[in-house]
Amino acid sequence: MYIKSLSFKNYRNLSDSEIFPSEGINVIYGDNAQGKTNLIECIWLFTGGRSFRGSKDSELIAFGEKKALTELCFYSKNREQTISIEISGGKRSAVLNEVPKNYLSQIVGAFCAVVFSPDHLTLIKNGPEERRNFVDAAVCQIKPGYAVQLSRYKKILNERNALLKDIPKHRELEDMLDIWNDRLAAEGAVIAIERKKYIQKLSELAAGFYDGISGGKEKMSVSYRSACPDDISSAQEIKELLLKALENKQSDDIYCGFTTSGVHRDDLIIRINGREARNFGSQGQQRSAVLSLKLAEAAVSGNETGEKPVILLDDVLSELDGTRQNYLLHKLQGMQVFITCCEKEIEADNKFRISSGKITASEE
Repeated sequence: MYIKSLSFKNYRNLSDSEIFPSEGINVIYGDNAQGKTNLIECIWLFTGGRSFRGSKDSELIAFGEKKALTELCFYSKNREQTISIEISGGKRSAVLNEVPKNYLSQIVGAFCAVVFSPDHLTLIKNGPEERRNFVDAAVCQIKPGYAVQLSRYKKILNERNALLKDIPKHRELEDMLDIWNDRLAAEGAVIAIERKKYIQKLSELAAGFYDGISGGKEKMSVSYRSACPDDISSAQEIKELLLKALENKQSDDIYCGFTTSGVHRDDLIIRINGREARNFGSQGQQRSAVLSLKLAEAAVSGNETGEKPVILLDDVLSELDGTRQNYLLHKLQGMQVFITCCEKEIEADNKFRISSGKITASEE
């Protein structure tokens, strides 16, 4: 999978333009605050996900404009494909291969990418929700139907939570919880199975990449912390466990007004030399761990779909020494890569310079 062309109009501070990247390594260089990350973000949106910077859709439109238009032409599944995205009125709409889509989730899986930026250190530093989102987003790219599963689970969870808030005022509603418990446990079991399968593939690859980045000096491990034991893989068994937990916690849930057990409370545990990276890892260890997870994500995606995803690296190399830079670039051979940096000395197949939002192809 690789991008053939990318065009944008009224997108953040970027001047209206169209670029034609190389199928190999593309370096986007320039001073800080010129628009390099905006370009990476623009590419990422074609995965169907939201901004990896947490920005609202309305913030993606250039100041003073009413809408932004972006279009991606890419090669995938042995043919050329296109995605157009319009951002207007605080929301996005998309057209995939000339077919309008009602929801952005309907383009998930068409174009696959893996992004890493300094902000992704929060993957380790922040709470479990961010790590769950990382796993869920990765699974969605290789199994687009998983996005529908997540949506159903969240809808049922919200409805159960609303019911929990009403029960103290209307005790007769408590009998209705059995219905929501069963539905939530059934949907949760499917999600737990998909997460378990994905993390099993991710963990071994991530450990190998971390070993390479650290020069074999440290060991990294990844595991799934869930109410469901690792040795249970049957959907029915997992459903029964989740259902039992909901029933056992029902009084607590009514008191709290929200659901305190379920797959929405699970976590991805990252350890370095046996100690949790979140609490005991240094800044360098945490950065290397996240980078290893991202490399593993790309590898799993390639193995599962048969096509290597596009790699987006935002200001990553500046924090790595020469040895680690060489290791990373070696592992990315055979993929289309976009790297942002301040300097242009990095060896690349194509280089673009950004200054005040204007992007130009380097003459080198």
